[in-house]
Amino acid sequence: MRDPLVRAELKRASVWFGLAIGIALVVLLIQPLMLLFAGLVFAAMLDGGARLLGRVLPVPRWLRIAIVLLLAIAFVSGVFYMTGVQIAAQWAQLQVTLQVQGTRFVHWLSGMGFIAADSDLMTFGRQLVGSVGKLTGYVGTVFGVVSSVVLVVAFGLFIALEPRLYQRGLAWLVPTRARAHTQITIERMAHTLRRLMAGRLAGMVFEGALTWIALSLGGVPMALLLGILTGLLAFIPNIGAFTSGVLMVAVGFSAGVDTGVWAIVTYFAIQNFDGYVMLPYVARKTVDMPPAITLGAQILLGSLLGFMGLLLADSLTAMIKVALERGSEREEEKAAASG
Repeated sequence: MRDPLVRAELKRASVWFGLAIGIALVVLLIQPLMLLFAGLVFAAMLDGGARLLGRVLPVPRWLRIAIVLLLAIAFVSGVFYMTGVQIAAQWAQLQVTLQVQGTRFVHWLSGMGFIAADSDLMTFGRQLVGSVGKLTGYVGTVFGVVSSVVLVVAFGLFIALEPRLYQRGLAWLVPTRARAHTQITIERMAHTLRRLMAGRLAGMVFEGALTWIALSLGGVPMALLLGILTGLLAFIPNIGAFTSGVLMVAVGFSAGVDTGVWAIVTYFAIQNFDGYVMLPYVARKTVDMPPAITLGAQILLGSLLGFMGLLLADSLTAMIKVALERGSEREEEKAAASG
């Protein structure tokens, strides 16, 4: 052990051994890690709301966090209180409508020779989503969903109440020479995530409200429920928009050709406005994510981690983008200092 060569080899071996253990732990703990990241996303929403509220209401941070939470709970409760009966009735009607339209679609595919003649809706659905991947064990049951939501909310609430404390603690985990760089990277990540979530929430409200109004004007059934679903699915870029479009068109054509055409026009009008006006504006204020990269991340993480990976893919990709940009910036600073 006193031989410098032996100590050097042991140090090298420990680095590789530690790296292997680290990779194995990430693989084994990927599901709880995704829950923790979901908590960070929730904390970014609370933090953004508290900062925005702090511009007009100079009260302690914990009180601003409480106000943001109460306002969010009041908004959701108020919406479901005023429209709860209507939403419940439309939800039951939506299930029946989608089943009927899905059966018609499967029969049409069968008549065209795309699938076997004896295929039914359930068989086609299993074939369609068979490659998506399994859902995470933490959200596989009702109890798992509830416990996951509680954990995400609690974790995000603790982070949002004292973000500086956890930011310093995370910086202490890296070597001293890299702490300043890590601090800057964490601050930029938090800033980007706050703005990304603010833009996402604004897009959800915009798409949901506009869809509800447009479908109501066109006489499309279940316009309120479709507006709410469109707003919720807008949190998932690309895939959420496609899913909401399928729901709109299926419900529209269930009431007739005219309403089906109106649903198609509504979908493309809203998505084009969102894609060419809303998203570029939000991207300028947050982080400009190429659609192909976002979609690729959604496909990969959705296949590996199920719904949680699909839900958090763009946020995780944005954080990786910020880290890579900061790393490139640091290399340029080193090159400029050495030159």
